[in-house]
Amino acid sequence: MDREGELLSARPALETEGLRFLHVTVGSLLATYGWYILFSCILLYVVFQKLYIRLRALRRRLQDRAEAAAIERDVVVKRQEALAAARLKMQEELNAQVEKHKEKLRQLEEEKRRQKIEMWDSVQEGKSYKRNARKPQEEDSPGPSTSSVVPKRKSDKKPLRGNGYNPLTGEGGGSCSWRPGRRGPSSGG
Repeated sequence: MDREGELLSARPALETEGLRFLHVTVGSLLATYGWYILFSCILLYVVFQKLYIRLRALRRRLQDRAEAAAIERDVVVKRQEALAAARLKMQEELNAQVEKHKEKLRQLEEEKRRQKIEMWDSVQEGKSYKRNARKPQEEDSPGPSTSSVVPKRKSDKKPLRGNGYNPLTGEGGGSCSWRPGRRGPSSGG
């Protein structure tokens, strides 16, 4: 047991020696650089506060952007759906117009075929087919009848120059005439 008592009594001596060394070292360090350490701690505290505020604002902006992007995606999807619906509607209208046009073409073909059959029948009966071919055209034109149309008079205006007038050759009358010069080398030195 003596050994244990000696160890216990030796231990506090080591601890007190360590505390004294620490007290002397820290005391001398604070005495020498105390103000520098204090200002450095204050500066670090202010910098960390500024960084924390900026990081919090950055997180908030990123969250706002993510929310805006989600809303924007919804808007874009809605616009695309509306555009697709408009295109589909226009395509359906176009298809309906194509069907109407095809039906008109079929009716015209049927009319032409019927006219050809009528012409063939009239030729077989000995009648002229030209009379039958002109009838539908006259019926289609809603203009005035040929008996009420007055033919136009021809104008009695005479040309200002003669019939043989050609300004490039100088022919055709007129006091002024121009002729191109001779071709060839110039006669100069």
